Amino acid sequence: MSSRPHWRLYFPLSWQCFRALCCKGPPPARPEYDLVCIGLTGSGKTSLLSKLCSENPDSIVSTTGFSIKAVPFQNAILNVKELGGADNIRKYWSRYYQGSQGVIFVLDSASSEDDLETARNELHSALQHPQLCTLPFLILANHQDKPAARSVQEVCLDKVTALYLISCTCAAIGNDVIFFF
Repeated sequence: MSSRPHWRLYFPLSWQCFRALCCKGPPPARPEYDLVCIGLTGSGKTSLLSKLCSENPDSIVSTTGFSIKAVPFQNAILNVKELGGADNIRKYWSRYYQGSQGVIFVLDSASSEDDLETARNELHSALQHPQLCTLPFLILANHQDKPAARSVQEVCLDKVTALYLISCTCAAIGNDVIFFF
């Protein structure tokens, strides 16, 4: 008789390992949510999404028109439609709202008072738009790393703060960016 253990002793363990590795089936599908990301040019929309997608910050190019990024999280995938914020593009924003399940509005908290007023007006227009008015909004006061950055209170979104999640961020550094998602 051989001193080696018989193969039958290992078979149950091997079978269990095989079943555990091969027969589980595909992992459960993560739910997907369609979001629209809007804000004026230079507010940091592209930087924010690049940070969420772990992309190289040196390769960021401002969005002209729109781009779509799938942002993977452990429990869900966010399909974010980022719309360019230039004057000549903002008038077309509403054409891309259909099917959205949430809105990310990014504003430059260190911008000039005129640009901040324009951002406020665009935000209020989005909040009142029939396709967006019932959706959750995440409003991010970006560029908190700049000396002229304003707090949420200084941005003067008082009418909005009770209804929507508003926070300060810095997409370039990554402070609080992932926390809100």
